Amino acid sequence: MKSTMLLLAAMFAFCNIAHADDVKYYKDGPVSEVTYVKTKLGHFDDYVKFLDLKYKKEMEAYKKAGLILSYNVFGASPRKPSDPDLILVVTYPNMATLDKSEQFESISKQVSGSTGQQNKETIDRNEWRDILGSELVRELILK
Repeated sequence: MKSTMLLLAAMFAFCNIAHADDVKYYKDGPVSEVTYVKTKLGHFDDYVKFLDLKYKKEMEAYKKAGLILSYNVFGASPRKPSDPDLILVVTYPNMATLDKSEQFESISKQVSGSTGQQNKETIDRNEWRDILGSELVRELILK
């Protein structure tokens, strides 16, 4: 009987320890796409003008539709020639929002024209900047 009680006490203690390991100290938050941009010599103002006019208009339409929470443009101080001088951040409510490509495309067509026109303008912007890369990061909201 005594050994049974000890065994039950040990099992109870182990279950409490295992349960403590299952505690999640955060919840998944919004997802941000961070894009690193290097403008080409003499084209910084051209690219920022595009951001202020067309990019901003499209981002505002996405925001109004609830597809994004926010967007930001950050100026950066490159430490070496391969570093970005602009960082673009678009924040989505969650990862699932990224699967709403039809809604994004519909808004883009309304704001920026046909897919063909958008593709041509993207190619033209390559004369002004290089996209160095991008990444998705998720905010972890601590409990």
